Amino acid sequence: MGSGHDTVAAELARRARAAGQQAYVVDVLALLPYGLGAGLRGFYQGAVRHCPWVYAGIYDLFLRPGPQPRPSGAPLARLAAGRLMELVRETRADAVVPVFHLAAQLTGRLRERGVLRVPSAVVVVDFAVHRQWLHPGNDLHLCLTDETAREVRRGLGRPARVVGPMTDPAFLSGGPTATRWRRRFERHELERPAVLVSAGAWGAGARLESTARLLAARGYMPVVLCGRNERLRRSLSRVPGILVPDWVDDMPGLLHACDALVDNAAGQTAVQALAAGLPVVGYRPLPGHGAEGVRRMASLGVSDQARDEAALLLSLARLTRPGPEREHRITAGRALFRGDAALEAITELCAERRG
Repeated sequence: MGSGHDTVAAELARRARAAGQQAYVVDVLALLPYGLGAGLRGFYQGAVRHCPWVYAGIYDLFLRPGPQPRPSGAPLARLAAGRLMELVRETRADAVVPVFHLAAQLTGRLRERGVLRVPSAVVVVDFAVHRQWLHPGNDLHLCLTDETAREVRRGLGRPARVVGPMTDPAFLSGGPTATRWRRRFERHELERPAVLVSAGAWGAGARLESTARLLAARGYMPVVLCGRNERLRRSLSRVPGILVPDWVDDMPGLLHACDALVDNAAGQTAVQALAAGLPVVGYRPLPGHGAEGVRRMASLGVSDQARDEAALLLSLARLTRPGPEREHRITAGRALFRGDAALEAITELCAERRG
């Protein structure tokens, strides 16, 4: 729905091509007829930005894990079945790899019915696995952590492997552009710890201006990412002591230049921060999978979860200060990454099916 799923798909395709394979990236929402995909994306964006309680209700109804029967996304997903199968035949695909839960429902149903004859390997991009990621027809689930892999095996009785998060290697190395960002910070506010506040690609979040003002008042330099929300960017740009950059193409450099990330979604920005060695604090998370993901990251010991302003300031005081606690957190976050484990698992699955 946002850019996180696209980012994972693009990185997986890049790695496959670098390994001499062919890869095609397809937006499952674009496969839906009658403009349903665009409508669904627009509804979700509006709900998350303007009435998050609506999305919270949808999450409880359709997505929240648990034994109670709930509606499935399969009826909507099957509308894309014809066009997906056309692409499978045209490309002679050896596997289909969903990185979005609606696509996982589609491939699972097609595999279960014997229509899709090549394996489907679901790359679960979330720290918290909700029920729409899970369909017993899929051959394999590739998960971020041991805990989520166990949940998949327990819930489906199907194979699941831990492959860790997937991100551009540039986030691990940083590069010279971090220096340019630090110089920009120094011109803005000398010697203040830079705290990145992320609102995702859509610029969605609760009381972002209040959070930024609090950080500025307590001696930090908030660097607020507003995504494509120009209204939010204009509003925050008028607040003294806050840096509000335009759309950022150089995220590796920016993350390596900052001292901590305040995150509300446990999505790809949080993953990129872990790769960059940037401590993460979850605060005022988006409802549904955002809140679940923030809790799960904290339980893994790779981030903090701040439940109020005092807890946020306490976490930042601990994690922005050089020392053993900050280094331990950085080490724990980077330990999640397992190189090309996802691509290797998909390649192995294809080889097994051919054999």
